[in-house]
Amino acid sequence: MARIAAAAYPLCNLVDWAAYEAKLTLWIDDAAAQGAELLLFPEYSGAELATLGNGPWGEDHFAAIDAITARLERANAFLAGLAQSRKVFLLSGSAAIRDGDQIINRAFFMTPGGDIAPVDKLMPTRWEREALGMVGGAAPTLFETPLGKIGTAICYDCEFPLITRAMVEAGAEILLVPSCTETLAGYSRVKIGAMARALESQCWAIHAPLIGDNDWAEMVAENTGAAAIYGPPDTGFPPTGITAGAKIDEPGWTIADCDPAAVHLVRREGSVMNWADWDQQDGRLSAITQRKFA
Repeated sequence: MARIAAAAYPLCNLVDWAAYEAKLTLWIDDAAAQGAELLLFPEYSGAELATLGNGPWGEDHFAAIDAITARLERANAFLAGLAQSRKVFLLSGSAAIRDGDQIINRAFFMTPGGDIAPVDKLMPTRWEREALGMVGGAAPTLFETPLGKIGTAICYDCEFPLITRAMVEAGAEILLVPSCTETLAGYSRVKIGAMARALESQCWAIHAPLIGDNDWAEMVAENTGAAAIYGPPDTGFPPTGITAGAKIDEPGWTIADCDPAAVHLVRREGSVMNWADWDQQDGRLSAITQRKFA
């Protein structure tokens, strides 16, 4: 059994490192106090690192990226220390950073044992490619933990079923979906994608969005979303597929107990067998019958 917490997280224009550490400590302590063992922060919540003592960065995305990159090692050491002392697993808020001569969207998976592993967004959006020149990561990463086998699909990644399927075939039972979406339409795309991945792969999907508006950074100026924990609407899960969910733009943690055993039960005894029947698509896709009508 894993108690999982998904953050609907508003950004702040933070004054200094003390303010950053105080905010993250408060959030992590709040989830840990509720018994959470796995914490998920949203896509681009790492952008707060650009604000420390800098004030608004407006449209200067690359100055912000450089500031975040320069502060990343210190931030990771601090967050990893919290993961160790609070005995939790967590996926940090991702950010656009420089990796050599490339810009990538990267989060970090941290463990109670002090491990830190990078997780890259595989499918940059049109805006990320055109405005930032961002490139995608090379391959999905699967984490085997005492809480279950955990995969990550950062925002747009969850709209591509084969990315999740690769992780599921490798054993994933829990899919983490951090997101950053400006509009209700963008949030809805990620929500629908996360719910569809939970349906077709018969797994848990944990959605943590960035929320709130900010007048100090065009990159993260508007954010809409609701945290939620999804599963397949079948045996052992709620008929809506929604195990827990917050209201739109409601800050805080959404927490639920997510048992990997429930995944294996529904895959074995569900009313439908999406996970097992996946390969039956192959023979039906080799040719398409086309008929033309006047």
